[in-house]
Amino acid sequence: MKLFLIRHGETVDNVAGLYAGVRDSALTVQGVLQAERLGQYLAASGIRYTHVFTSDLQRAVKTAQALLAAQPQSDDDLRLSVLQLPVLREQDFGFYEGKPFYARQRGSDKSGKEHHRSQHQDDPGFQDVESKESMIRRTDAFVAEYIRPMILQDSPEKNTAVAIAAHGIVLSHLWRSILCGFAKQTVALAPGLSVGGGASTPLEHLGGWSNTGYLELDITNTSFNAEAEAGGIGSLPASQLQAAEETEGMTTGSLPPTVNMLIRTVNGKEHLKGLKRARGVGSAQFDEGQKKIESFFKKAKVG
Repeated sequence: MKLFLIRHGETVDNVAGLYAGVRDSALTVQGVLQAERLGQYLAASGIRYTHVFTSDLQRAVKTAQALLAAQPQSDDDLRLSVLQLPVLREQDFGFYEGKPFYARQRGSDKSGKEHHRSQHQDDPGFQDVESKESMIRRTDAFVAEYIRPMILQDSPEKNTAVAIAAHGIVLSHLWRSILCGFAKQTVALAPGLSVGGGASTPLEHLGGWSNTGYLELDITNTSFNAEAEAGGIGSLPASQLQAAEETEGMTTGSLPPTVNMLIRTVNGKEHLKGLKRARGVGSAQFDEGQKKIESFFKKAKVG
């Protein structure tokens, strides 16, 4: 089973530097291009999706639809649709939705938002930011209902490939909800793949999510193959195993020890190489009624 956790393409609010959690910010022209590039790249790599999940916010939905649009068409593809779920929405920023990022106060260890919140959370009408605990409950519920059953029922002949298009913060929580289901000795890194800023970085902290950046996971319901036993697949470094043991919620795997996970790609961005922003329109909201998007990059004919 292949599993892709994908952040949506660039949005209007991303460009404007605004908080957009449950706010339904649209993709920019650049964001649509990013999503199309990702779909084409993964399709060319031989990925054929069997399941596609997304937040019900349009930036994630449009990104997921671009993935499907790039898939080779067959009778099975015609039956495949994007399952939109509110549980995969971004963190609700409450009062801060649609507002610009607050600058960090000089000499403070709090972010600008955290400092402002501490000063105003008791003001009348102030709506607080969604808690981390609330987000964990959402992602745990999604994994329990959809991902864990697929893992347990998977077999090599099914060629299961799952894409989840969502948002940066919720994807980080989703990754940890997935990781907590695995016994620590069953998680491995692809050869040459490094995580975070050093060998001691816990796997629960894989770094940021770029627009259309993706996490690629291979999950198998069998023992490691001979290549892994011979050292062909990198096992988790001892320092990261110790860090995992010390992380709350990661001490016991809820999946059988025969279920293994190989982390192949972290924040994959190969599909964005050579993609330049369209001057004048790249940061603008994409308009479905406009000409086909490639026309923005074609030089006008001189007649």
